[in-house]
Amino acid sequence: MELRVFPRRIFRPLIPLVAPLGAMLVVGATCAFNVAQAAQPTAPDTIESRVQGCIACHGTHGQGSDNDYFPRLAGKPAEYLFNQLMNFREGRRKYPPMNYLVTYLSDEYLHEIATYFSHQRPPYPPPAKPTVGSSTLAHGQDLVQHGDAAREIPACVACHGAKLTGMEPAIPGLVGLHRDYISAQIGAWRSGSRRAIAPDCMHEIATRLTDEDVNAVAVWLSTQPAPPNPVPAPARSLKTPLACGSEPQ
Repeated sequence: MELRVFPRRIFRPLIPLVAPLGAMLVVGATCAFNVAQAAQPTAPDTIESRVQGCIACHGTHGQGSDNDYFPRLAGKPAEYLFNQLMNFREGRRKYPPMNYLVTYLSDEYLHEIATYFSHQRPPYPPPAKPTVGSSTLAHGQDLVQHGDAAREIPACVACHGAKLTGMEPAIPGLVGLHRDYISAQIGAWRSGSRRAIAPDCMHEIATRLTDEDVNAVAVWLSTQPAPPNPVPAPARSLKTPLACGSEPQ
């Protein structure tokens, strides 16, 4: 009589081994994953670690960089810095890396970043050397210090202070900025690609400036040294000539 051996009789004894082997593999993989996770360094939960994305462009202490378009943050009023972070998040200012960086950050987090940089006091770089004629510099100085009443252009010092260091809580200093950065920002306000909470006073002023005005103001400001104590003026120490939505009146 022919003897038949069915396959299922051969493999049946192996079935009980499969489950323990699978469990061992899962446990082994889990242990390896946990060991790998434990080996990963953990960043310290400090504000210094949280601003690493900022200092890559703006300098270790927010002092700015040699790149004309990465401005100084250090020492500017906290509310000004907070307003700008909000403007980037809400799209009133457009620069894709900044827009992306702050898209999902809370108001509290942005305010913490702003406060951190407002307390930094790194030294200012030497001012730029003039690269234009004396008449252009004189025109820039005149607009900064006196404005142009006939065209309803207020003096820069009327809002940014006699020392151009800004005013608490939300008006920035203008010293220590690159010529091209200043020119680009005035141009952005004039075109509307940079905006602020209404009433947008800088947009109003920028639209009254000619290209020659913008160039003269930017050049003259970039050549000004920082004062010995470059802190913003106290809040309400100046009565601003225009209402600005980002500055408490």
